Amino acid sequence: MASVKLTNVKKIYGKDTVAVQDFNLDIADKEFIVFVGPSGCGKSTTLRMIAGLEDISEGTVEIDGVVVNDLQPRDRDIAMVFQNYALYPHLTVFENMAFSLRLKNAPQDEVYEKVVNAAEILGITEYLTRKPRALSGGQRQRVAIGRAMVRDSKVFLMDEPLSNLDAKLRNQMRAEIILLRQKIDTTFIYVTHDQTEAMTLGDRIVIMKDGFIQQVGTPTEVFDMPVNLFVGEFIGAPKMNTFKTQLVCEGGKYYVTPYGAKIEITGKKAELLKEKNVQGGEIILGVRPEHFVLSDANNPAAIPCKIVVNEMMGSELHLHVVEENGDKLIVRIPTVSLEDEERKALVYGKTIYVTFEGKVMHFFDKETEKNLLV
Repeated sequence: MASVKLTNVKKIYGKDTVAVQDFNLDIADKEFIVFVGPSGCGKSTTLRMIAGLEDISEGTVEIDGVVVNDLQPRDRDIAMVFQNYALYPHLTVFENMAFSLRLKNAPQDEVYEKVVNAAEILGITEYLTRKPRALSGGQRQRVAIGRAMVRDSKVFLMDEPLSNLDAKLRNQMRAEIILLRQKIDTTFIYVTHDQTEAMTLGDRIVIMKDGFIQQVGTPTEVFDMPVNLFVGEFIGAPKMNTFKTQLVCEGGKYYVTPYGAKIEITGKKAELLKEKNVQGGEIILGVRPEHFVLSDANNPAAIPCKIVVNEMMGSELHLHVVEENGDKLIVRIPTVSLEDEERKALVYGKTIYVTFEGKVMHFFDKETEKNLLV
């Protein structure tokens, strides 16, 4: 097992195309780290630099305290699982999983034991004599993971391993990766563009944009206290609602006034505003869809909206609404909180009133887009 350290790592293509900029991160032994961000943010490039598949333009990568910049991938003691499985089509599942061990001239008994043990853990023992073309996408991905497992490497790298699977298989494989992590207990570095995977798998999440790290934190930290507007909108599905409003301080209390409503800020958010002596003025307010609740016209904290789309998701409704000024919002309503008549009344064109509690808001500077409380 091993720790991984990246110091001032940069990747430049050609003369001036910067893919990764000033990347600094310490990954602890046996930690599960997830790199997440939109396409082109540099997450896969960073993983490939750790693996030795991309040259490092500047900075250093250390594995278990050893700088590996100039080491070949085979000498870094890492195992990698690719997005497209990268299995040899002419070899059986057993032969694919045993390939790296045989390259090392491992004893046949050791090869057999490691492959069979990995196959049992992954539930693919019955497929050991088949070739990849006879397997489903989920089964092929298990084989690719098993091939990496048998190497007993210090670091386990996974580059969007579930992106080629359908939604049901992704959910199943995500749960299996969590169980796998508990069984093999090594250091994982996992790349994905899917924030649901990031939130459910990672001990910590590294959120990237345009080659820069935006925030590093636990799933709870990045969800509850995003450092900037990008992180706030990226983490969470559907994404956070954001709109400009006034932050007002009156009589030692803070309020926001979205769309004419007046809502007092309460709880820890109010305490932090006071501690940081945040002044009033125009801000960008963030409220997650699940934090909206239905209200009525008589509530001074209510915002009138018109329904334009009603998505029935089973356990909840996703209401896409338009505020009177034309701003679009998404409201998540648990179906269990509604009577049948109430749910059936939430149709296209219907005017509803929504509000939110004072402890669930996020406050961003309108110019820098940084969280005012961080």
